Amino acid sequence: MFNFTATPPLSLYIHIPWCVRKCPYCDFNSHEARDAIPEQDYIRALVADLEQDLASVWGRSVETVFLGGGTPSLFSPQGIERLLGEVRARIPLKPAAEITLEANPGTVDQARFAGFREAGINRLSMGIQSFQDELLGAIGRIHSAQDAISAVEAARSAGFDNFNLDLMFGLPGQTTAQALADLQQAIRLEPAHLSWYELTIEPNTWFHRHPPERPADDTLLAMQAGGQALLAEAGYQRYEVSAFARPGRQCRHNLNYWQFGDYLGIGAGAHAKITAAATQTVRRVAKLKHPRSYIDSAHSAARISSSDELSVADVILEFVMNSLRLDAGFSSAEFTAATGLPWSRIEPRLNDAIEKGWLSENNGRIHTTPKGQRYLDELLQQWLPEPSRHAETR
Repeated sequence: MFNFTATPPLSLYIHIPWCVRKCPYCDFNSHEARDAIPEQDYIRALVADLEQDLASVWGRSVETVFLGGGTPSLFSPQGIERLLGEVRARIPLKPAAEITLEANPGTVDQARFAGFREAGINRLSMGIQSFQDELLGAIGRIHSAQDAISAVEAARSAGFDNFNLDLMFGLPGQTTAQALADLQQAIRLEPAHLSWYELTIEPNTWFHRHPPERPADDTLLAMQAGGQALLAEAGYQRYEVSAFARPGRQCRHNLNYWQFGDYLGIGAGAHAKITAAATQTVRRVAKLKHPRSYIDSAHSAARISSSDELSVADVILEFVMNSLRLDAGFSSAEFTAATGLPWSRIEPRLNDAIEKGWLSENNGRIHTTPKGQRYLDELLQQWLPEPSRHAETR
């Protein structure tokens, strides 16, 4: 079984589920704010939720906080300040904690950004997706290209120099030239970080029920190759499949996920993963998804929709699945520290994947090869629990 000698770094995720309009590609737990958002009730629920989770992380400090959604920037700066104050009163944050707020153009201005900064937010992640109005309309975004540019300028004027821009490629009807033009515009705005990823059609979305016409595979490959070249030329280093950053500006919160760190999750539909060295267990917990149900149940155990102790096979799969997304890969020491398991538990499967050309080992680190990226699903099946692996191959 596990042999944890220490617990991994700890993050806090806070989910704020409301948005102005649900995007047709979005499969997150988000809900259109048709009436006034119950901001104060929800903050009280978040605090009650956190208080009940504290026993599972007693004595530990939080290294990063991420307010995601939905559209957290719909909350007032005063509400965000109160929420972060309540968090700090209950669990210590590291002095240099990264505290990120997701924001969408059209829901913020310079004064609002200044308020968020004063409240304690030190990093922004802005959902831009495209700088072309016709493409924004095709994916159901409520902002215009000029709104996006203005939002970035407002954030910088408010004092934010650490911000991420989210961009997608492979949009309905998009050409390679349009995709690269979007990226060039983003680079001109000089963000510290760029998340650049392909539009995927997820189950339980409008686009899944009404599929849009997508660019051909060769066009998608041209977008990806051209975009990666542009980003490298502009000084953005890829450190994860779809994440690019200036040196030293990687998203520390997401890195903790990908390196199999621990995180508390509070809010409607939030998830947590907690390692307990005292009991040698790893547990994953999810909260109720519907905002009203969550608010009504936040002061009791009824707020929890599921709580599962992970098996050794689960932990191995999750570690490998996340770590192989990173360009830096992982080492044997990192594997053992994060999973509490000896290297021998995965070494035979690693060697098999190396022989197939899916993985490589360089200076003691395991990396995904270009071939492994193309066959990532097959590669990950190497680490599925035995019954699942057999079911997949029948």
